[in-house]
Amino acid sequence: MKILVTGGAGFIGGNFCHYMVDKYPSYQIVVVDALTYAGNLHTLTPIKDKQNFKFYKGDITDRSFILDLFEKEKFDIVINFAAESHVDRSIENPELFLKTNILGTQVLMDASLKFKVKRFHQVSTDEVYGDLPLDKPELLFSETNPLQTSSPYSASKASADLLVHAYIRTFGLPATISRCSNNYGPYQFPEKLIPLMIKKALNNENLPVYGNGLNVRDWLHVYDHCTAIDLIVHKGKIGDVYNIGGNNERTNIDVVKTILKEVGKPESLIEYVTDRKGHDLRYAIDPTKIEKELGWKPVYNFDEGIKQTIKWNIDNQEWIHNVISGEYLRFMKENYKKY
Repeated sequence: MKILVTGGAGFIGGNFCHYMVDKYPSYQIVVVDALTYAGNLHTLTPIKDKQNFKFYKGDITDRSFILDLFEKEKFDIVINFAAESHVDRSIENPELFLKTNILGTQVLMDASLKFKVKRFHQVSTDEVYGDLPLDKPELLFSETNPLQTSSPYSASKASADLLVHAYIRTFGLPATISRCSNNYGPYQFPEKLIPLMIKKALNNENLPVYGNGLNVRDWLHVYDHCTAIDLIVHKGKIGDVYNIGGNNERTNIDVVKTILKEVGKPESLIEYVTDRKGHDLRYAIDPTKIEKELGWKPVYNFDEGIKQTIKWNIDNQEWIHNVISGEYLRFMKENYKKY
């Protein structure tokens, strides 16, 4: 079995590669990543010399590159993690998100059809559903919820999902889609809430919190996300959507206070800042379908997972420093050709 993992040098894709290379030594795991600011080859260092792992630097929107790669490697499964994913950046530059997240997905699906891939899996997000009210905690996102996007990022992901459905119906693409809640864990780029707050807390810097900090997110440990995708690509029903949630709802301010408490820093470091444009109030996933149909269950609760994540960030300051300082980008400029 040969699996293409696009965006495999990113946070979730990188963790998925670690998981798959170790779990399936007989599989060949091939990564394509454009190595933009959030893609980091150092994330793949622990597995880069494994016999069942291979890396290509490339952009999923580059049709000729993708077609040549598919012809060369003859993939059985394609899993598309590659995406621009930061909401604030999508507000600043929507065009980049539309190109990568929509047109890149189209290129991958065209190649998958041409070379008769057995399964194409699109990694999406719960943000395509919009948001839920804070005063109705019983409401959860199910797979049948309408798509009601709030940001250019979520709109681009919803558009890609709709395109996948169109390719399933029109061309018979053997595809599945998963929509997950907010991920956290090792190797997360420090622009996201949890690693950013850990970094700032450790450096005794102010921790910026949007608005009143009462926006709610359902937190999913990245390991649990990886096990879910593994099940979907092997056992999921073609044409179906699967929601993946951690059952760990927390307000943003509670997450920040938990981090401060864990690292022994005062809450006086919290700084409330002007709220993000179009900031969704609450995300909450109903994972009943994947639990009943595929037998998936998350391993981590948030209290355990956040402690592990904080420890990882403390123990891996060199990785974080390389990402933040730009040293990694200089390294890539000098060395990427060999990849």
